[in-house]
Amino acid sequence: MSKIDAVKILEFPELGDERGHLVVIEAYKNVPFDIKRIFYIYGSDNTVVRGKHANKHSDFCLINVSGTSKIKVTDTKGNQKIINLDRPHIGVYLPSMLWKEMYDFSPDSVLLVLSNEFYDENEYIRSYNDFLNGI
Repeated sequence: MSKIDAVKILEFPELGDERGHLVVIEAYKNVPFDIKRIFYIYGSDNTVVRGKHANKHSDFCLINVSGTSKIKVTDTKGNQKIINLDRPHIGVYLPSMLWKEMYDFSPDSVLLVLSNEFYDENEYIRSYNDFLNGI
């Protein structure tokens, strides 16, 4: 099985009533890992490409809580998958060792990212050729 096959679309419970919506995300319940880090990306436009790296150990869950964006993931064999995040109760699970690029941000995009690891610069692979060569 290729790493790209482990990429999964996640649908979170969308609760609410006439007052509005509430989306619940819980570790090990609807995200397959313990959440140790949370960050978000906003203020990018449709010409910006974010990410452009792989992580040796970190798994991620990406959710566009506002607006839309696209995620392109590539495994070390060159297999690719493109995911369109366009609903605030849908996310994508990305296991470690996938090259990721986030792009085509709508003007109101807020891309929320959950990770199973604390930030560690040493686990980032920032060269695409190194990634493809398994370095």
